Amino acid sequence: MNRLTSSARLMIVSDLDQTMVDHDDPENLSMLRFNALWEAKYRHDSLLVFSTGRSPTSYKQLRKRKPMLTPDITIMSIGTEITYGNEMVPDEDWFDFLNHKWDKKIVTEETSKFPELTLQSETKQRPHKASFKVKKEKAQEVMKNLYQVFVKRGLDVKIIYSSGMDLDVLPQGAGKGQALAYLHKKLKAEDVHGVIVNNAQEELLEWYSENAKNNPKIIHADETCAAGIIQAIGHFKLGPNTSPRDLPLPDLLKKDDFDPAFEVVKFYLFLERWRLAEVENREQYLGYLKGVCSSCGVYLNPYGVEQSLDDVIKKIEDSCGDKKGKQYRIWVDQVFSSQIDLNTWVVKLKKWEQTGEEQKCCFTTAILSSKNVKVSQGLSWVHVHQTWVDGSMSDGKNWFKGKDMTCLKAYKFMEVEKHIKLHDNQNSSSQATQVVWVVLQKRLLIVDLVQISR
Repeated sequence: MNRLTSSARLMIVSDLDQTMVDHDDPENLSMLRFNALWEAKYRHDSLLVFSTGRSPTSYKQLRKRKPMLTPDITIMSIGTEITYGNEMVPDEDWFDFLNHKWDKKIVTEETSKFPELTLQSETKQRPHKASFKVKKEKAQEVMKNLYQVFVKRGLDVKIIYSSGMDLDVLPQGAGKGQALAYLHKKLKAEDVHGVIVNNAQEELLEWYSENAKNNPKIIHADETCAAGIIQAIGHFKLGPNTSPRDLPLPDLLKKDDFDPAFEVVKFYLFLERWRLAEVENREQYLGYLKGVCSSCGVYLNPYGVEQSLDDVIKKIEDSCGDKKGKQYRIWVDQVFSSQIDLNTWVVKLKKWEQTGEEQKCCFTTAILSSKNVKVSQGLSWVHVHQTWVDGSMSDGKNWFKGKDMTCLKAYKFMEVEKHIKLHDNQNSSSQATQVVWVVLQKRLLIVDLVQISR
C-alpha cells in the first residue's frame, strides 16, 4: 500500500505515556506483545499513529528507553505538530492552518510582562506552543488577563492549565483532538472506535461512566496500557488479536501458509526464548533451526563478516541460555516484504535487542524462499544481511562473528535489490479505514472522540 494516500485496513491512534508505554512495567511486556502482533499482522497494510503531549526532544528520549515501534504518523507537542515517517517530515498544511491568528513573537512579548510566569525549558518551546510554570493560586487570574491581552493584539489562542503548575499557550485550532480530527478527514477514515485502558485516570473513568458507558463504539478495557489496545482490536473484531508473543513455542512454530512477516517475527521470538533458556526439548528445536536455514545460505553480520548459515546455527546452539536471568528482549520494527518471484520474498526490517538499558539496532535484509519446502516447515532463510543503525554500534561481544573478515560481495544483494518492489508502491486494500483511538488522561480527547464518533 502507499502508506499515506491509500486506504489502510486499520489505523490505530494511541497516546504514549501510560497507554502504549507502561512506565510501571520494567519488562515492557504489554508493549512487546503489541509490537509482535502489529509487525506480524498489520504493519504491511495498516497505519500506526502516536499522539503525545511530549515535544520532539522528549519523544525521542522516550524512544531510546523503551521498545517502541516506529509510527507512520506522530502527533506531538499537545497536537501542534504532525509528522510523517522515519524522518518525521512535518505536515505543512497543518502548520499553515495553525498560523491563523497566531504570532509567536507577540506571545513571547506579552507573556514576558507577567512575572508570575516562569518559562519552561527550551526543548518545550515550539513554533505553535509556549510553555510556562505558574503557581496554582495565580493560575486563573493570569489566564484571564493573558487571554484579554491576546484578544486585543488580534490573536486567537487557547490557554491550557494542567498538573497544577503547567500553562501552555497554543493557537485556537491546536490540540491532540483537533490534530486527530484533521487526520481523520485527510485519511478518509470511515469508522471510529474508542478504548479507555484499564489504568486510565479517575476523571476519565468518571466521564466514561457518565457519558459513554452505553456507547457500543467505546469500551473500558479490562487490560492496562497496550494490552488494552489488543483487547479492543478483538472486541471490535478489527482483525487478529492474538500476539505471537503469547503463543507457546509449538503453536508459534505452526504454519498454515507462507507469511514472510510472521516468519521473521516468530524467528526472533524463538531466538529470544532460546537465549533466555526458555526452550525445552533443545534438540528438537535445533532441528527447527536447521530446517528453516538454507544449507547454502549466507549471513553478513553488521561488522561485514561473512558466514554460512550453518555456522551461525552452531553459534546459536552455543548461545542457549547465555541471557538467562537477564532483562533481555528482541523485537522487530517496520517489517516489510516484497515477493520477487513465485517462491522468493525479500524482507526488510529493523531488528532490535535490549539488555538491561542498553539498546542496539541493525537494518536487516533477508531473502526467504518457499522452494522445495512444505507450508508446515515455514519459509527457508537463504541470505541475511545486517548493517548497524546509526548510534547502535556495539563492541560485538554478543554477535555471532566469524574468524575471517571476508565481506559478502555486494552483487549478491544488488541483484536482489533490482527486483524489490517498494512497499509504498504496492496496491492498497480496498477496505475502508477503521480507527481505534486509544484514549487516556485528557478530557479534551474524550470530547473530541464523541464529536468525531457522531
